[in-house]
Amino acid sequence: MMYALTVIAVAILGRLTHRRLPEAMSVQDLVTTAFAAHKLSRTVTKDAVVAPLRAPFTRPAGNGGPGEVMERPKAEDGVARGIGQLLTCPFCLDVWVVTGFTVGHVFAPRATRMIGESLAVLAGADFLHLAYATAQQIAEQ
Repeated sequence: MMYALTVIAVAILGRLTHRRLPEAMSVQDLVTTAFAAHKLSRTVTKDAVVAPLRAPFTRPAGNGGPGEVMERPKAEDGVARGIGQLLTCPFCLDVWVVTGFTVGHVFAPRATRMIGESLAVLAGADFLHLAYATAQQIAEQ
């Protein structure tokens, strides 16, 4: 419900400000947005440094990947549980992040591309770190 209301509000704002939707996103924008959404969603939902911001809605649930934590919602029901689920599930948060980037391409395309490209580069760097660590492990065997 909240997602639908957000999209409707943005559509109305776009209409009121006479914004036109782009005909299509370029392949570069699609790929960049995918990598940026991945990075931002994982940072918000899994990064150990962001754990204090999630703490009002989440509790620890084990170990995650390198530099990551596993958490689950603190509340059993209601809005707090919904927020906890959103803050612990990168797949769930992706919908909101991609929507944010899509809205950004309409209202602030240059800033959106710069932020998206920066996050995409960080995602690439993460994959390179993991590939390097894997190569080191293989070399030690």
